Amino acid sequence: MARATGSWLSGPAAAHPGGDHDKQAYQGEYLGLPKTGPGSLAATPRRVAALTIDWLMSMGVSALFLGAALDGGHLSTATLGVWFVLGVVGVSLFSFTPGQLIMGIQVARIDGPGRVGVVRALVRQVFLTTVVPAVISDIDSRGMHDRATGTALLVAR
Repeated sequence: MARATGSWLSGPAAAHPGGDHDKQAYQGEYLGLPKTGPGSLAATPRRVAALTIDWLMSMGVSALFLGAALDGGHLSTATLGVWFVLGVVGVSLFSFTPGQLIMGIQVARIDGPGRVGVVRALVRQVFLTTVVPAVISDIDSRGMHDRATGTALLVAR
């Protein structure tokens, strides 16, 4: 337990295997990912843009469903619900959400081949809903939600 706690409390570099904190040439090298191009780790601006697109789409769908009830203050709750379902369904079926598709990124397993799956997508989305795991990242810029589920956001094209 001390190693897991220490890796997050000691900063992003402490999570490297074997203590090689300064020898990684680029983000994703220890994960076996290329430096640039398809299959490399997606940069933060792309991820934030995809999240913004997904959130705005979810807000639009919520507003359509709520219609005249918008003045009741339920839009934010409905938006969170739509965004949650969009994330779980999109990632488990297609490995991306609409925003991620537009930004050319996708969620992929890094612990082995295969689809992300419903369970990983659900756990990932639950963590993302609380926001905090997404802003705590390791040296590869993978948030706690991605580390916990063995996934990463990769460049698709």
